[in-house]
Amino acid sequence: MEYTEDTEVVKQWAPLIMDGRKKNEQIAATRMDLGTDVNFGSLTRDMFNHLKALPNVSLNFNHEIRDLKKNKDGNWIIKVKDLETKEKRKRVAKFVFIGAGGGSLPLLEKSDIPEGKGFGGFPVSGQWLKCTNEEIIKQHHAKVYGKAAVGAPPMSVPHLDTRMINGKQALLFGPYAGFSTKFLKNGSFLDLPKSIKFNNIRPMLSAGLQNLDLTKYLIEQVRQSPEDRLEALKEYLPTAQLKDWELEYAGQRVQVIKKDEKKGGILEFGTEVVSAGDGSIAALLGASPGASTAVSIMIELLDRCFKEDLTTEEWQAKMKEMIPTYGKELANDAKLCKETRTRTSRILEIEKA
Repeated sequence: MEYTEDTEVVKQWAPLIMDGRKKNEQIAATRMDLGTDVNFGSLTRDMFNHLKALPNVSLNFNHEIRDLKKNKDGNWIIKVKDLETKEKRKRVAKFVFIGAGGGSLPLLEKSDIPEGKGFGGFPVSGQWLKCTNEEIIKQHHAKVYGKAAVGAPPMSVPHLDTRMINGKQALLFGPYAGFSTKFLKNGSFLDLPKSIKFNNIRPMLSAGLQNLDLTKYLIEQVRQSPEDRLEALKEYLPTAQLKDWELEYAGQRVQVIKKDEKKGGILEFGTEVVSAGDGSIAALLGASPGASTAVSIMIELLDRCFKEDLTTEEWQAKMKEMIPTYGKELANDAKLCKETRTRTSRILEIEKA
C-alpha cells in the first residue's frame, strides 16, 4: 500500500478527482494497486450452470417458500409455491440453509427455532448516481473511498467507483441511503410490520432508541434533493454537473437487530449466522456478504452444523483442496500470504501480484 500527501501523485492515481480542486487544499490518499472488480451477477450465473451439471443437484427459480416446519423424525417439511404455475407442493429436507438476503428473517421466524427468537430487521435502501457522460467515464479508472459522514452507518462510506457492466465501463457514486419497509427490492411494504413479533418487540424498540442518530441520518438522506446529492458528489468531483448524472435505485439491505441482556437490543451492521442447536437448519441474516466475508461465513456454518463431519479426514482433505490455506493464519505468516496472493493472481490472470 502506498501513501501520499502530494497532489501531483494523487493526480496520477485518479486525475478526475483533482480536476478543479484548489491548489492549496490539503489532501492525503492511500493506494492499493492489487485490486479487481468482480461481476457477481456473472459469477453467480457461472456457478449455477456448474451446479446444474452436477448429479443430484436441482435448481428451482420463481419459487417461494411459504412455510417450513420440523417433523418428529428430525427432518424439515417445506411448503413451496411455484410462482409461475401457482402449484403448491411439499419437500422434505434433512438440512436447510436460509440464504435469502432480506427474505431470511421471515423464513427464520417461520422455522420457530428457539435460537431465532428475538431477532429483528431494519431495512435500508441504497441509491447511486450514475454518470451518463462518456467523456467523464473514460477519465476514471479506480475505486476511490472517502469517509462516512458523522452519524452515518458503516455501509454508507461514499466512493467513486469504476465498474464494468455487461462489458461496458461505467462510473457510479454513492451510496445514498433511503428507507422502505420492504425487505427485498421487489418485496412488500408489509415486510417490516409482519416481521414484528412478541419476542422481538423489545430488542427492536431498544435498538431504535439507541440509534436516533441513524434515524436522523436516514431522514436527511430521504429528504435530499438532486442538488443536495450533487454537493456530496462535488467533494469527490469538484467540477461535477447535475446534467451528467442520473439517480439509480440499487436495492435493499436488512440490518440485524438482536437481543442483548444489558441493552435490550442492538443494531448490527455485519452478518449473523443463526443455527439450531441440532444443526439441522441455519440462516444468514444481515447485510449481503461480500467476497471478503462469504467464505469465512460458510466455514463457520460448517463448523456449527457439521462439526463431526468436519473433523474427518475426508472433509479435511476436501476443505484443503478448496482452500489451500485452511486452518492457517495468513496474518501471522508473511511468506504464506505472499505465496497465496501470487497463486490467486496467477489463476485470476491479474498482472501485478
